Amino acid sequence: MTEKKDIKVKKVAIICAKGTIEDVYAALVMANGAVMEGMEAKVFFTFFGLDAITKKYMNKLHTATVGNPAMRMPGGLPFPTLLGLIPGVEAGVSAMMRSQMDKLDIPPVEEFLDMITAGGGEIYACKLAVDMFKLEKKDLTDHVIDIITIGEFYNMAGGEGSQIIFT
Repeated sequence: MTEKKDIKVKKVAIICAKGTIEDVYAALVMANGAVMEGMEAKVFFTFFGLDAITKKYMNKLHTATVGNPAMRMPGGLPFPTLLGLIPGVEAGVSAMMRSQMDKLDIPPVEEFLDMITAGGGEIYACKLAVDMFKLEKKDLTDHVIDIITIGEFYNMAGGEGSQIIFT
């Protein structure tokens, strides 16, 4: 029988592929937690996750109201997904979410990126998605170190004690 060796996590590589508040913040919270714990953290934004690092959209993220079975109304009742189709509902739900985050002193995206990079975390954009959405480096926040391929990101993510997390 082989003895299992505990290996502590030393590095996290986080891939953020969705641009909703809940998905972007999941990636940011995990990356910030990693740097606060002294781990190496690299975050790769791809597809609609690019909204989190695109200057034009990073402060305008929304909550997914349609097709989100975990969405709850105040009081814990399930959110009828069809309500999300009514004009203004998604904006209202997103404003409520931001309000709750403000009450908990959760920083806005740009401030979170400041904290992550100040702690040594690294932010990357996906070349394929940047090309697909016809973006350039100047369209992205200055926190972005480089625009790279997923293969390049995987090469950075390896090593003993490494974890890849997809949000």
